Amino acid sequence: MSNAPLMPKATAVWLVDNTALTFDQVADFTKMHPLEVRAIADGDAAQGIKGMDPISTGQLTREEIEKGERDPNYRLRLQESKVVLPPQPKRKGPRYTPVSRRHERPSAILWLVRNHPELKDAQIMRLVGTTKTTIASVRDRTHWNAQTLTPMDPVTLGLCSQIELDFEVQRAAKERPLDANYSGATLLPASETTRKDEYEPEGRDQDDLNVDAVFAKLKTIGGKKPDEDEE
Repeated sequence: MSNAPLMPKATAVWLVDNTALTFDQVADFTKMHPLEVRAIADGDAAQGIKGMDPISTGQLTREEIEKGERDPNYRLRLQESKVVLPPQPKRKGPRYTPVSRRHERPSAILWLVRNHPELKDAQIMRLVGTTKTTIASVRDRTHWNAQTLTPMDPVTLGLCSQIELDFEVQRAAKERPLDANYSGATLLPASETTRKDEYEPEGRDQDDLNVDAVFAKLKTIGGKKPDEDEE
């Protein structure tokens, strides 16, 4: 149950006119601002609103009001309603579309078919409020107005909300089977990344590590031969 009474402004009008409660007490009970309650008392607000008796509606008791009148710091408690409303049954069947919007449904169907081919006919029917025959005619381009149809977002047209569209798209994506031929990109195994290439030599030549051969080459580059240096 809500913490605020039914018709809080009308209740505040009645409490201000018929009780000695403070503005803070009335504001706390009706979940309004104290300045707004003061404006009601001054006649600056809620001039055309008729006060509603919270006692007759079972939201307050006379004893509760008297407690509040005796103690300015006391806060009124909202009585629990004795009337239990039955839960609203879930609506079944296609979504109702206003007459002014019905000519826009084929354009919305064309947009859904092109941009979300994973959606089933039942999902499109829930989103747009159409029939399978209309969906099939739009998909097969056999609709009587197929030549002039332009795809339009059903959310923009006001046929459904973005939350409803996202929910149906995510639901269709979960129910869609994965492609067995595509497994996605994977990392190479360690045997492939750590193996040595066939053209890579296993070790270096002994001549590369021979110090005498290195100095002999340097002397040759300088223009002197090893035999002349020995003489």
